[in-house]
Amino acid sequence: MMRAVACTRTLEELLTAATARIARLEPLEAFAAAADGALIVDIRSHDSRRRDGIVPGSLHIPRTVLEWRVAPGSVSRNPHIAALEQRLVLLCDHGCSTVLAAATLVDLGFASAGDVIGGFAAWRGAGLPVADAPPPAAGLPGMGAPDQP
Repeated sequence: MMRAVACTRTLEELLTAATARIARLEPLEAFAAAADGALIVDIRSHDSRRRDGIVPGSLHIPRTVLEWRVAPGSVSRNPHIAALEQRLVLLCDHGCSTVLAAATLVDLGFASAGDVIGGFAAWRGAGLPVADAPPPAAGLPGMGAPDQP
C-alpha cells in the first residue's frame, strides 16, 4: 500500500531547479547546435508531429519512453543515441515539458542536455526548416532513426 507523501517542492521550484541544470537554447541557437553535431530529440506525440510537422534530422523519442531510449545500459536504448558525451537538445510543442525531461537526461549522465525555448512553435516561428512528418515507425516507439526531409 502506498503512503501519501507531502509535497515538499512546488512545480515552480522544480522548474527553476531543472532550468539551472540544462542548456536552454533559442531556436536559432538550437539550429546552429544541430549543424555542429547536436542531436535534436523530438519528444512530441505522433499526433502533434503529424499536425504540425517535424524538424528535419531530428530523432523522435516520445516523452513517455525517453529515459528508456537514452539510458546507458538500457536494453531498450535507441541505437542512434551514441554516448553520454553526445549533445541532446529536446524539442516539445511549446518548450515546457522539455525542461524537466532534459534535467532527467542530466541525471542520467548527459551533461550537455538541453532544450529549445518555445519548442516547435518557436522553431517554426523563427522560420527554421520544417518538413511533413513521416508515418510512425513500426516496432517499439522511439527506436527509429532520425527523421529525414
